[in-house]
Amino acid sequence: MDKIRIEGGARLAGQVSVSGAKNASLPAMAASLLTGEPLALTNVPAVWDVNTMRRLLSELGVVVDRQPNNLRLSAHTIRSHEAPYELVKTMRASVLVLGPLLARNGRARVSLPGGCAIGARPIDLHLKALKQMGAAVTLEHGFVEAATEGLRGADITFPQVTVTGTENILMAATLATGTTTLRNCAREPEVLDLVQLLKAMGAQIEGEGTGEIRVEGVPRLTGASHRIIPDRIETGTYLIAGALIGNGIDIVECCPTHLKSVTNHLQQLGVDIESEDQLLRVHETSPDKFHSLDLETRPYPGFPTDMQAQLMVLLTQAAGESHVLETIFDNRFMHVAELDRMGADISVSRHRATIHGPTPLSGTRVMATDLRASACLVLAGLVADNTTVVDRAYHLDRGYERIEEKLAGLGASIERVSH
Repeated sequence: MDKIRIEGGARLAGQVSVSGAKNASLPAMAASLLTGEPLALTNVPAVWDVNTMRRLLSELGVVVDRQPNNLRLSAHTIRSHEAPYELVKTMRASVLVLGPLLARNGRARVSLPGGCAIGARPIDLHLKALKQMGAAVTLEHGFVEAATEGLRGADITFPQVTVTGTENILMAATLATGTTTLRNCAREPEVLDLVQLLKAMGAQIEGEGTGEIRVEGVPRLTGASHRIIPDRIETGTYLIAGALIGNGIDIVECCPTHLKSVTNHLQQLGVDIESEDQLLRVHETSPDKFHSLDLETRPYPGFPTDMQAQLMVLLTQAAGESHVLETIFDNRFMHVAELDRMGADISVSRHRATIHGPTPLSGTRVMATDLRASACLVLAGLVADNTTVVDRAYHLDRGYERIEEKLAGLGASIERVSH
């Protein structure tokens, strides 16, 4: 099992490029099930979750041709309507095939999802919406069984904001008869990216980027070409690396408008950030100028839960008492115990973490528990003294493309070790 070894203290400088967004690539790949014509996706990151979705789609009959960071998907024939447990258990986003399969195939059998251990992310919001659209849905032996003679438009209000729920029902609605109105929709950039793809395929959609989206169903969708947006969470991770231990770094091929909440919080904390069209520059900032901060995670455009762990590393170096309120997921403070082992002073009470800083961090052996926690521990290793070894590097590989190579390119003393 691979590990990441970091010798802390090396200063970072230079330029790093951002890969395509994992969380935009997965629904875009699932959208290939909506048409028998080829779908061409560019700027797709080479990460494990993308490979898992590729394997799942291949199982369903989609022909997938992969070139570096490009995919061509052809679902001319759907030979299976079942998404098996062996694949779905490793990635919760596998449930995104449910809506498209049902809309085009009339049947879908999808294993209840697995994935990283950051608390319950129930799919009942998806299932309730599909029932409103006329699908018969049952849960049997760990599988969602859904069938329909044709989905119908409906007026659907999500009781809470759900990104995958919005994406799943959006895709299903494109081929439904009549008009579907979705209320309390997710507004994340990845949702907007999916809408742009669906529109290129011939879908009739209005209201994207707001809490209410209207979809007029069409009889069929066509193939299309689409470039995946930059990964805002990868961008934010490098922002924090530059703030922690940078002599000035440029983050290029990114989309600064997608990170306004992150950059605003970092600037409040004392980080000097400059923004241009597709570039974010983190100027050299002394950590002794960082001060405490209170924040809570919120759906977009609020502070993203996927950046909470990484920001917490920065807060360990800030003077004073900081507070982080996690409002999206349970069990998303699993990285705290490992940071405390490195010398942090963090306490957790239910959904709130209190960070006392500044505290020097000391390198040791730590264990990643999920994707974003693993990035947090890499960042901690960059600023810690001595050597940090992060076990379970496969968590990183789920969502970061060559992170150790990119950080090494900035001057970090970091390497992947296989045993």
